[in-house]
Amino acid sequence: MPDYSPIIHWIIELLILSVSVFVVTHILSSIRVKNFATAIVVALVYGILKTVFTKIFILLTLPLFVLTFGLFYFVINAFLLWITAKIIKGFEVKGFFNTIIAALLISLIDTVLHWVIPC
Repeated sequence: MPDYSPIIHWIIELLILSVSVFVVTHILSSIRVKNFATAIVVALVYGILKTVFTKIFILLTLPLFVLTFGLFYFVINAFLLWITAKIIKGFEVKGFFNTIIAALLISLIDTVLHWVIPC
């Protein structure tokens, strides 16, 4: 792994998540993003929400998390993505099921990009 400064590492993480969001909007017709700049803003807000709230939501929903063997994590991510869509103009997700699929695809693409682009 390259030794980047924390700011460069954060920028690379943001761009990877932005590309993931942008790619998913081209895969799923139920998700729209105005342009790549909006995808960067979506990635920024979504990333902040995930950082701040994911562990809290996992703790609050621990029984569901355990019963589903961690799959409830995708519901938490979908909820955070839905909140992001409500906050950001130019980003739209139609339906909660589509939000779950989008959150799953964003996570998968983000993971693949992290394998390809070490940071």
